[in-house]
Amino acid sequence: MATMAMAGQQITETQSGTGARRGLSVAERNRTLFEQQRARRRGPTPEMFFTKHIDNSRLVKEDDPERRREVRSLTFAMTLFFVLMMVYVWQHFSAIEVGYGVEAQKTQVEMLQEKNRQLELTEAQLSDPERIDRIAKQLGMESPQPGQVVRPDGMGGSAAVMAQAHIPTLASARAGN
Repeated sequence: MATMAMAGQQITETQSGTGARRGLSVAERNRTLFEQQRARRRGPTPEMFFTKHIDNSRLVKEDDPERRREVRSLTFAMTLFFVLMMVYVWQHFSAIEVGYGVEAQKTQVEMLQEKNRQLELTEAQLSDPERIDRIAKQLGMESPQPGQVVRPDGMGGSAAVMAQAHIPTLASARAGN
């Protein structure tokens, strides 16, 4: 109501304005009217705000079935997403672990192959007939006579011959050197 009274007062002032006011331009007149309105609007009293204490402890919120459905669907979607991500991560780490296992087994196979080559080389060196003959001569053995060799499959000579140990004498050992 106060603003309506001010507006009415202003209208009467402009209508009964003096000749000096009539000579003003429209922009100047609007500026003076605006300054007058602004000065009157503020008034002598400042604006006051009061706090209002509201007690909502007795209010009970009703369940919203649509909101509950939305929350359940979001929870289900996030759980499904989490499970799928965990399966992916598990699969990824399992693949990495299997890769490490394969590399370890490849290394082990290479080591065993190298050891097998070493053993075959050692076997070839130990089963060399010249080496065996040389060691046999150092132990005082002689080459077998015909008919002394008996094979277990029976393919050798027909007569069985008893094996004899020959102990080298000091004279025959010096003759070999």
